[in-house]
Amino acid sequence: MRGCSAAAAVEPPWPPDTGGVALQGPTEPMRRVGRPGWPVSPPPRRLGRGARIACTTLALLSALTLFVAGYAWTVYRHLDGGLVTSDVLTGPRSADGATDILLVGLDSRTDAQGDPLPREVLDALNAGDSDGESNTDTMILLRVPDDSARPTTAVSLPRDSYVQIPGYGKHKLNSAYARAAAAERRVLSGRGVAEPELTREADLAGRRVLAQTIEQLTGASIDHYAEVNLAGFAEITQAVGGVPVCLTAPVDDSYSGARFAAGPQRLEGAPALAFVRQRHGLPRGDLDRVVRQQAFLASLAHQTLSAGTLADPVALTGLLDTVSRYVVIDPGWDLLAFAAQTQGLTGGNIQFRTMPTGRADLSTPSDGDAVQVDPALVKAFFAELSAPAPEPAPEQAEPAALATPVTVDVRNGTGRSGLAAGVQDVLDDDGLVPGSLGNTSETRTSVVRGADEATAARVAALLGGLPVETDPAVAPGYVTVVLGGDYTGPTGSGRTLSSGSESGTSDTPAGAVPGDDAAGAPAAAPVITADGVPCVS
Repeated sequence: MRGCSAAAAVEPPWPPDTGGVALQGPTEPMRRVGRPGWPVSPPPRRLGRGARIACTTLALLSALTLFVAGYAWTVYRHLDGGLVTSDVLTGPRSADGATDILLVGLDSRTDAQGDPLPREVLDALNAGDSDGESNTDTMILLRVPDDSARPTTAVSLPRDSYVQIPGYGKHKLNSAYARAAAAERRVLSGRGVAEPELTREADLAGRRVLAQTIEQLTGASIDHYAEVNLAGFAEITQAVGGVPVCLTAPVDDSYSGARFAAGPQRLEGAPALAFVRQRHGLPRGDLDRVVRQQAFLASLAHQTLSAGTLADPVALTGLLDTVSRYVVIDPGWDLLAFAAQTQGLTGGNIQFRTMPTGRADLSTPSDGDAVQVDPALVKAFFAELSAPAPEPAPEQAEPAALATPVTVDVRNGTGRSGLAAGVQDVLDDDGLVPGSLGNTSETRTSVVRGADEATAARVAALLGGLPVETDPAVAPGYVTVVLGGDYTGPTGSGRTLSSGSESGTSDTPAGAVPGDDAAGAPAAAPVITADGVPCVS
């Protein structure tokens, strides 16, 4: 780990001529993986960089720890210096007070300045050969609310989502950047523009179209942009001393270089990159890779927030140099204001969620199988994240026993496996009959719906006083309980069901909510928080 001084050069801990990437090392439970032979980089420049660069270190750390920016500002407010910026955002900003940040992990063979990464660096990262395009392997829309009572939410956008790309038609989301960059490169090459300006301008075009695509898909107005490439991600994990992860089973994947034992371990450098890049051999392919990435970032945020990593000058020194070389942000980012906005953030106030999707084997005309997306459902999902926090339901007197039996159907909109079954175990009151269990689209707000308000209120009271809605679409003698992310009511013994399905038999739940196209759709991804180290596939 490097020391930090505003007046003296920093001595790097690696050989000065070895290239700057962590090589694959052996995996041992709770041992650091990847430290041996993390060659690289030119020796870091003399420090004296900036409150701005320090805050950006944190800004990066929100897709790689972006949730804790205020800490570094406090410690390094005396620094001044520059970052690589790109004028990505051209549209209006959101007016609701929240901050929406697009975080991008780029499968790129160049650094932030557009210069090619050395071949030995790419080999050590198991990056393979490039087809000349930069695909966005990781896209996260981070919402930092202006209301401290609401959690910060990081929503993963699966890379294979089949979406409308402005100017290019329907294609996989991860190709938006590459398509626009390639088109701009052809135009600029015809005008005689040379490197590295050619790559910088082509990348700018790619970033802009990617941001426009995601704004069009989600209905959100992106306020800020942060991007890191393969080598930058690997070096950042080393700079923070590695990140604890946990696997439910051992993996050995030649494509990504992921070779890990089951159980807890600490990863950094190339092994950390392999952990978040693996998709071959996972039950749900890219959707399970999204969960891997969320678990990794949640652990990183937990480690940073609980251990005070960003208040440690030794740990921060390496981050400052890495950020300046590998991270791109938009020039309009007021990092001081952002630092103030994230002060006091704790692990439990950070949620990692996944954009709702349909089937993962959607056949397309030219892109192979893709992930099905319903734009209206996606917009509704993001609108919920922006909605005001619900008022707590008033305490209700215990209703009288029901005169006639009522069947209660329970729908799980949280992604927490077995929750609907556990809640149904609670509903053993006289006059209540267990109905069907099922998953529904992710939702933040729980509600009890029924044609008869008094009947729905009876069920709501048993679950801690949930909100009640009169819904004539619910058949007489039935009540539907929808469990959202805000559910904190009682649960019974519950049952862990196969495939993440509440029915335990199929990914298409019996009695699915009308209008849901559940055929072939994966189960809802779990909601991950940064209050620990989750164990994943």
